[in-house]
Amino acid sequence: MLGDLYREGQLYTKEAIEVYDHDFPYLSEGVAIPHGIYDIGLNKAYVNIGVSHDTSDFSCDSIKRWWNFRGRYDYPDASSILILVDCGGSNGYRHYVFKRAIQWLADTIGIEIYIAHYPCYTSKWNPIEHRLFPHITRKLKGVILKSVDMVKKLIETTTTKTGLVVRCHIIKKTYETGKKMTREEKDGLRIIHDDYLGHWNYRAVPFNL
Repeated sequence: MLGDLYREGQLYTKEAIEVYDHDFPYLSEGVAIPHGIYDIGLNKAYVNIGVSHDTSDFSCDSIKRWWNFRGRYDYPDASSILILVDCGGSNGYRHYVFKRAIQWLADTIGIEIYIAHYPCYTSKWNPIEHRLFPHITRKLKGVILKSVDMVKKLIETTTTKTGLVVRCHIIKKTYETGKKMTREEKDGLRIIHDDYLGHWNYRAVPFNL
C-alpha cells in the first residue's frame, strides 16, 4: 500500500519522517501490485505494477507485455513457452478463470502455453522466489512508498552480483474481481491436461493452430 505508512527496515534521511504505525487500507493512498516474470536462462526480469486488483486477467496481461516487449525478441523461433507458477492466488490451479485468461493469452500471442503449478507449500522452490523477489524486497526495505512511479524507479535499480537486469512497467488498467464461468465456457477451452499430475500441469492451445 502507498502513502505515509510504516515499513519494516531502516532508511537514512536528512530529517525524521512521520508515518502511521499501522497500514490500515483506509490510510493508504493507493496500491502497487507487482507481478514478476523471471527468465531463468537470461537472468532477466520484467515486472509489471498494477494499481487495481491482483486478478488472473492482470497476471496474463503482465505476461503478454513481457512477450510483446521481451519474449518474442529473445526467443523469435519459440513455438511454445513454459510458465512456472504457484498454485494459489490469481494463478490458482483450481480456478477456471485463470485457465480462461491463459487461453486468451495463447490465442493472442499465437503459441502454446505450458503451465506448471508448484504444489501447495512448495513455491519457495520456484526460482523467481529467490532470484528476483528477495532482491526487490531488499531494495524497497524501509522506504516510505509515496507513489507508483517511486516503486517503479526503485524496482528498476534492483541488481545482483550475478548480473540481474530488471525492467518495470505500470499497468493502469482497472481489473474486475469476482468473475465466474459457466459450464459452456469451461467446456469451450482448449486446455489439455498432462497424463501425469494433470491438475497441476497442462497447456493452452491457441484456436488458430
